Amino acid sequence: MFESTDLAVGTLPVQLAELYDGGLAIRDGTVYANFVSSIDGIVALEGGRAPSGGIISGRNEADRFVMGLLRAFADAVVVGAGTVRAEGGRALWTPDFIFPAAADAFRELRQALKRASSPRLVIVTGRGDLDPSDRALQAGALVLTTSDREADLRRRLPRAAEVRAVSGADRIQVGDIFRALAEEGHRSVLTEGGPRLFGQLVASDRIDELFLTVSPVLAGQRDDRSFGLIRDIEFGRTPKPGRLLSLRRHESHLFMRYGLSRVA
Repeated sequence: MFESTDLAVGTLPVQLAELYDGGLAIRDGTVYANFVSSIDGIVALEGGRAPSGGIISGRNEADRFVMGLLRAFADAVVVGAGTVRAEGGRALWTPDFIFPAAADAFRELRQALKRASSPRLVIVTGRGDLDPSDRALQAGALVLTTSDREADLRRRLPRAAEVRAVSGADRIQVGDIFRALAEEGHRSVLTEGGPRLFGQLVASDRIDELFLTVSPVLAGQRDDRSFGLIRDIEFGRTPKPGRLLSLRRHESHLFMRYGLSRVA
């Protein structure tokens, strides 16, 4: 295990501290991402249409626990519509959904952090391609879209879901997303993908930290069916720098935490 000497280590509820093998602190107002990758750097399979995280991780219990723990720190979890579609309509983006064995401890942590009972799921969609029967929409997700798609989504989606137009153009900009989050009072924000949304966030210097699990599998790549952590963004000869903050291991899975640069 490695932890940077300047990394703050907070106190977790007993069960969480035992499972994480130590403490964890995420500064209020942090924007952070969580992904699982194969050894060869693949995070999305079948063109992003498969539930890739579970497949690549092998539904590893330690990875699922870390997902739940990171969600427990967040005011909001932001995902692209493609990520919601890939999960097949069954998923909820809450700590207890992904790791129910620690539900009470997650609740204790959120109370200590003065968070709402669950993080708000925020779905970003320019095309409006969402299935109204998806469980996450039925549970009351906030859907950020364009003015062209707003009326159709309001008509089709369940009443529990809140639809908000944040852009008059075809493409939603990163600034549009963060203005909406600020209006809702969401400061600590976790994103779980997909690679296109994450790439846009990194390109805009909006990501403070990246939590990356490397699973001991090789996914392979052919044509456009599999791709890595960032999609449709290229940094060329000026790659974005990162700094390793911590490293943990559970059997052959590696759990890394990186600090990334961010504009003020």
